[in-house]
Amino acid sequence: MIPVLLMSAFLPVYSLAGSVLGCPAGCTCNDDTFVVQCEHSKLDVIPITLNPAIQRLVLRNNKIKTVDAAFQFYRDLQYVDLSSNHLVNIPTKSFFHQEKLQELHLNKNKLSSVNNKTFQGLKSLTVLNLRENFLEELPKGIFAILPKLEELNLGQNRISKIDPLAFDGLRCLRVLFLDDNLLKSVPTSSFFVMGSLAELHVGLNAFDGLPDDAFQGLSRLSVLDLSSGGISNLSDYAFRGLSGLRSLNLGDNRLHQVPTNQLGVLPRLEELGIGQNEFAVLSRGAFRGLSNLRRLDVTGARNLERVERGAFAENLNLETIVLVSNKKLRSLDEGSLEGLPNLRHLVLKENSLESLSETVASWGELKTLELTDNPIRCDCQLLWLLKLTKQRNLTNVYCAKPNNLRDQQLKGLTAVDLGCSEGEPNRQTILIIFGVGAVILLAILGYFLFRYRLKVRDALKDYKFNKRAISRKEHEYQKTFSEDEYTLRGAGQLPIKHIPVTEL
Repeated sequence: MIPVLLMSAFLPVYSLAGSVLGCPAGCTCNDDTFVVQCEHSKLDVIPITLNPAIQRLVLRNNKIKTVDAAFQFYRDLQYVDLSSNHLVNIPTKSFFHQEKLQELHLNKNKLSSVNNKTFQGLKSLTVLNLRENFLEELPKGIFAILPKLEELNLGQNRISKIDPLAFDGLRCLRVLFLDDNLLKSVPTSSFFVMGSLAELHVGLNAFDGLPDDAFQGLSRLSVLDLSSGGISNLSDYAFRGLSGLRSLNLGDNRLHQVPTNQLGVLPRLEELGIGQNEFAVLSRGAFRGLSNLRRLDVTGARNLERVERGAFAENLNLETIVLVSNKKLRSLDEGSLEGLPNLRHLVLKENSLESLSETVASWGELKTLELTDNPIRCDCQLLWLLKLTKQRNLTNVYCAKPNNLRDQQLKGLTAVDLGCSEGEPNRQTILIIFGVGAVILLAILGYFLFRYRLKVRDALKDYKFNKRAISRKEHEYQKTFSEDEYTLRGAGQLPIKHIPVTEL
């Protein structure tokens, strides 16, 4: 009782004398902004001599082992950071007087358990960070006394068990981190009480696969992170019910092919990360049904060898394609990136591309093109790219081959350096187009001749018959009247031949 009375006696003096009297060594105390920062100050307890009107208290990177009664003196706190300390437990009602507290950061400590009375009194809390502790399970109603909580971070713990009603009462929760724990399956049964959840991070767990309706109850989910989960199998309706999902990260799993059908139930998906998986090809229509997709990231797919023409045929809203660090990707099929009117950013860094055809994509609208760290062969086939880089500063390309151009920047070379004349590619293109056109024309003509060969033969036969008939008639006509006879008859000089009566 005596220490409390002494403290209350000092408080008025503190407010008059300023922060110097009560500010511990190694701390910064500002009575104008009501902010106290004590980082790396070697504190082992929470100081009780601070200005009682402080609103923001940062005690990061100290040696504090418990939360004691000191907090009862600071009832205007809105932000508390106790991360990177040695907290082992939090006594009941430690925050009972912090009704104005909005953010509490307890990450990077040694907490092994919390209960439904640990956070009693935190009626205004919106952010609770318990990341990087030793929590093993989440019992029923553990957060029920936090009605305004919007963000809960439980990542990097040892959680293996979650009660179906562990999140009961969190009707305002928008963001939940459960990543990097020991969960063996998606805790579907605990999602029903979080109808407002918009963002879920549940990667880096021991999931083998996702069953049907794995995220049932999360109809408002917008962001889903399943990266590094060891997922090798997705059931056909794993994402059913997530019609509003905008962002999905499936990177760093064990998928052997792009889950086209499973992704097709996500019509509003705008961002997809699917790198570091086992598939070898992005086949035609791989992302069928994702008509609103704007950004695709395929980074570190160690077996990816080919991107087929038409892989993005139905993704006309794509703005950014990231194909990075795919070491077996040596070329792109012609036209594999064409027909994308909104494509603005194309990142092709750190692959094994030796060349790039002009017909791969439509380059006119690109704002960003990254080709660095590829073993590019600088020859006449890249004259179009040389012109493009000089017209628009899109990328820095360094030659890997041939040896005489190694490590030289493509932009600084000429057509002669690439081993071709200025007009050679155009002439070659014209000749190819002309040759292909001629072949197509001959093929069409041959097809029609073969299909209508009988009619053609009959037509030729009729033509020859009519011609012979006409010739015969002309011959008979000429035989009936000789030229002299015709002349005499015309002059009326030929005698009239009388026919005997007997002949009649």
